[in-house]
Amino acid sequence: MRKSFITALMAMGIAFFANGCSTMHMGWTAVTQQHKLDDKAMEAYDNLFSEVTEYGDPARAMMNEYKVNEDVSNEEVIESIKALAEEYNMRVTGDVKMFTIPDAKADQVKYVENVSMCSLYIAKVFLNHSRYFGGFMPCRIMLVEYGNGDRYLITMDLTLAIHGGYPLPPEMLKLATHVSTAMTEIPARAAKGDF
Repeated sequence: MRKSFITALMAMGIAFFANGCSTMHMGWTAVTQQHKLDDKAMEAYDNLFSEVTEYGDPARAMMNEYKVNEDVSNEEVIESIKALAEEYNMRVTGDVKMFTIPDAKADQVKYVENVSMCSLYIAKVFLNHSRYFGGFMPCRIMLVEYGNGDRYLITMDLTLAIHGGYPLPPEMLKLATHVSTAMTEIPARAAKGDF
């Protein structure tokens, strides 16, 4: 009994030490290297981590979501997205209906359509800065409908892409802010059927 109790305490100590070291390393890095990062970096990472700890879903923490009004049809939502893309100087680069499941249960995904868009000029500027920005391209807005009729527009939150590292040069920051505004306002407006 005593031996198993001591073994359990040792295991807990090792686990705490391993996790504590990771946490301490993250904190130490943040404190000592923060001066190199964008002024909004720590807040952005804190918001991401808070979302992950609240919901346990890292994908949710990296996305923005907009509930679609009941009186707006799927076709109107997609038309609205495409019309608004032009208003924000974004080019629609794709429209893919991923799937439809007519008899989906209330809590299951019934319909998914994905509209992609990009500003080719901005894409070129960012790819010349870092090819890894290509992972964010093209920007996407996904329409997701559940069997119960609830519908949402989902798009990536670009905060970390913009503020999560070293500060972007001023012109790039201006371009990135334009894209972020577009990818926030387009789905918010399309969810209401705005044209």
